[in-house]
Amino acid sequence: MPRRFCLIVITLLWLHAAYAAEAKQRVHVGYYEFPPYSYTDAQGQPSGSGLELTARLLDEAGYQADFRSYPGARLYSGLLDGSIQLWAGASGKPELAGHTLEGKHLLGEITLNLYFRHDTPAPRIPQDLQDRGVILITGYSYWQDVNQWLEDPARNITRHRTSNHASALEMLQRRRGDYLLDYQAPVEQAKRTLGMGELPFVEVQRLPLRLIYSRHAPGAEYLREELDRAYQRLEDAGEDLWLH
Repeated sequence: MPRRFCLIVITLLWLHAAYAAEAKQRVHVGYYEFPPYSYTDAQGQPSGSGLELTARLLDEAGYQADFRSYPGARLYSGLLDGSIQLWAGASGKPELAGHTLEGKHLLGEITLNLYFRHDTPAPRIPQDLQDRGVILITGYSYWQDVNQWLEDPARNITRHRTSNHASALEMLQRRRGDYLLDYQAPVEQAKRTLGMGELPFVEVQRLPLRLIYSRHAPGAEYLREELDRAYQRLEDAGEDLWLH
């Protein structure tokens, strides 16, 4: 009887250890629809260069990525409460300060531009936006200085919102807004999809991309150290890890 009891205990301990190891290996990674870096493809699967890099780093460190798409506001709230462990996104967001950790390695950069039609003079920002209409993507957030001039009542800027980049470009072409405020990478992809030629723009901001960890998720600092080391190993081995 004691021997059988010992075997049962050993089996239970082994199962518990196996479960713990499996739980450790899975990391909940949040993303929002931001092609070509992160998006849900036609088959409903997470895709994009940013998600591929995140999965590569997690795999190198011995973890498994569990990707899930969220609206922007829900993604940020998940990082704030720890229900989302990791996000590959723009660093330095004020609303995440104090609640997140950032990886030490720069993954790439994203550029925020103000697009306009060929028959429109290049605008001075923000003074030439006075009494004009600006097209925005629903769910996207911007830095405080950009939000200030968008929301300044004295500038009387009309904000037109749409759900995706292709429809935003079509709105601009159809004169349903004077300017389009959008990020360069998804605009370039949408232009290719629409067969659209070059579109003039003024650069507004250039933002660094890093791995962002929720401080409120268990083991956040250890996970950051593990992925920082994984990045360094892969870079030292000659892999091109820069997001394109």
